[in-house]
Amino acid sequence: MDPAVSAPDRWTKATVHPDMWLDADDDPREVDGPSAEGERATLVDYLRNYRLTLLLKCEGLDAEQLARRSVPPSTLSLLGLLRHLAEVERDWRNWITTGDPEPGLYGEPDGDFDGAVGEDDVVAAAYADLAREQAATDAALAAWEDLSEHVGRERIAVRDLMVHRIEEYARHCGHADLLRECVDGRVGQ
Repeated sequence: MDPAVSAPDRWTKATVHPDMWLDADDDPREVDGPSAEGERATLVDYLRNYRLTLLLKCEGLDAEQLARRSVPPSTLSLLGLLRHLAEVERDWRNWITTGDPEPGLYGEPDGDFDGAVGEDDVVAAAYADLAREQAATDAALAAWEDLSEHVGRERIAVRDLMVHRIEEYARHCGHADLLRECVDGRVGQ
């Protein structure tokens, strides 16, 4: 399919603001009450919201749609992004460990994207891998109260790692915006 020839019609679930992904009342990123207090809580809140954004961009698609490489010859797909971010979470955890690093999840370089095929078991494994790796990295970072502490073999500051994670998810959420629009025309922040 040539996306330039048969691009899907643009649409959104939002009824109030057409540039939004969905209405604020339905958005899990919207929370009542005051914003996060303190540096760690703010960083964790931003990371949470970008993680949710990525999941929202993948929501409602079948395995083939998630694996669709919408911008050939790139191997980038929504499923590939899920797998890539699981791999990256493990890499970041390896940076802060003092023990032997855990092996990569998907084998050779680019295995996260190359192996993102439209099969239900691959999709289920990607979601499970991402949740597991996020939880493990979150737990590892929670062990350090001082965000300026330099940890692991790489002697990276906890703050730097937390900000880097936010940057990685934010960048890939931008990719997810474009990929999703190519798949079914859905748009919004």
